[in-house]
Amino acid sequence: MDDIDAGLEHGAPVWAAFGDLMSGLLGAFVLVLVGVVAVQMELTSHLQEEVKQRQVAEQRRMSLEKALAVPLATGRIVLNNGRIGISGQVLFALNSDQLLPEGRQLLKSLVTPLQTYLAARGELLMVSGFTDDKSIRGGRFADNWELSAQRALTVTRTLIDEGMPPSMVFAAAFGSEQPVRPNTDDAARAQNRRVEMAPVPKTVNVKATSHE
Repeated sequence: MDDIDAGLEHGAPVWAAFGDLMSGLLGAFVLVLVGVVAVQMELTSHLQEEVKQRQVAEQRRMSLEKALAVPLATGRIVLNNGRIGISGQVLFALNSDQLLPEGRQLLKSLVTPLQTYLAARGELLMVSGFTDDKSIRGGRFADNWELSAQRALTVTRTLIDEGMPPSMVFAAAFGSEQPVRPNTDDAARAQNRRVEMAPVPKTVNVKATSHE
């Protein structure tokens, strides 16, 4: 009897240690489970936010397409990722910032739908000028930066003259930067000589060229 009692006494610490081990393992499992759940919740939140952003972007694109349905249908402008593109050939002669009659008429037709769209969304219109990579020799402009800036200003001022509130529009110049195609031939360079107009939030932080 004494031997049995002694065995029980010796076995008690073993069971106690086993119980502590199981408690520790259970605690670790709970911590891991909590961590996994937290990660899943974060991933779900990010996914929902991404889906929401895509839905907003798609609605924005559809609204802009609807506002500009007529000029888009005639092929006078293109819409790419929310940017309204106009070929430089429609607006200006080569190396000139003087607006062609066809270009002025096109800009006039864009004022009302753009103004309505911007007002409904509380946004501004950024008018950006772009050139090809050929250096300018002689003429009024020192380089492509100056030419792109003057073209953007011409378009901006024309929009204002045709009824766009000055507080809704500003100009920016990019020179030969950001071509839509590599400047490898005349056809590509013609596409790179362009003006783009893009609705942007009022809080956008860009270095713009004044229209004054």
